[in-house]
Amino acid sequence: MFNNFYENKKILVTGHTGFKGSWLSIWLLHLGANVIGYAMDPYTPKDNFVVTDLSHEMVDIRGDIRDFEKFNSVVDEYKPEIIFHLAAQPIVRLSYDIPRETIETNVMGTTNVLEAFRRSKSAKIFVVITSDKCYENKEWIWGYRENDPVGGYDPYSASKGAAEMISSAYMRSFFNPEDFKRHGKVIATVRAGNVIGGGDWAKDRIIPDCIRALEEDRPIEVRNPQSVRPWQHVLEPLNGYLLLASKMLEDPVKYSGAWNFGPDPESIITVKEVVEKVIKYYGKGSWKDTSNLNEVHEAKLLNLYTSKARFLLGWKPMLTVNEAIKMTVGWYKKYQIEDVSKICEDQIQPFTVDKG
Repeated sequence: MFNNFYENKKILVTGHTGFKGSWLSIWLLHLGANVIGYAMDPYTPKDNFVVTDLSHEMVDIRGDIRDFEKFNSVVDEYKPEIIFHLAAQPIVRLSYDIPRETIETNVMGTTNVLEAFRRSKSAKIFVVITSDKCYENKEWIWGYRENDPVGGYDPYSASKGAAEMISSAYMRSFFNPEDFKRHGKVIATVRAGNVIGGGDWAKDRIIPDCIRALEEDRPIEVRNPQSVRPWQHVLEPLNGYLLLASKMLEDPVKYSGAWNFGPDPESIITVKEVVEKVIKYYGKGSWKDTSNLNEVHEAKLLNLYTSKARFLLGWKPMLTVNEAIKMTVGWYKKYQIEDVSKICEDQIQPFTVDKG
């Protein structure tokens, strides 16, 4: 898979204790990589990172991405060849409560990782995971392309837009793809839509909100039932990130820069439809509309245009929205009674066809 690119490579994952970071770490271990993680503690004892016992399968380092000296010392000590940067404050609504911490983490944290990458002699590939919310969202019906303006209404979205701008500045100032033979480093940023999957317990995300309510036998509270989002299983964009990183040294001009990874148009549906599908696959439950006109602003419509990844990488989504939700609900129905590592490996398996 990926032409065995990741086998025995040293790979540093920031945010490895988080939802996407844990799934990426599991997949990298499956590919034979030596994985080093740097992150804060998991959010809950039920997080994917905890229940898969990942701390015993990889180098597990706890630290704040805002602490440059500590993070840089980790890079110096472990000498990674590839860095995937996922550490972030990832919640839009929370960013209204802690705007300064959000901006410090997502902007200066990203700058710290970029600077450590710049100083490192071992690291050659750097993939910055940002968000589809980095775009200056006009809430139009067509998808955003990688060259559309970045911005952001709320502190979270603005911080992701800023992280994109800073990553681009580092790339052009220090690692211009045209001068690759001189510096030998490549940077890419990746943007995904609303990602779902097992092991996510974050507050104010629709799937965790659904599962908490279902486990407690109470109605699911839905804030914005008519909001439209591009839904995809977590393994879809991770597949794209891994495919991209495996090719970046082949042609830095072609593969550096920004990339979108989003679902097919059929997977762009309302929050209400997602909730109803969760209830269907879980086998029980109900929901109620708790919309409040005085709530903080959240975008009602957001879509990504993914032709670049499809044509230049050969990447495409593998799952329909029904399959993605069914797979996600399946994880939550099994995690208390089955080996969670095996659940994750079984869900990764369909993606492990040759990507060379």
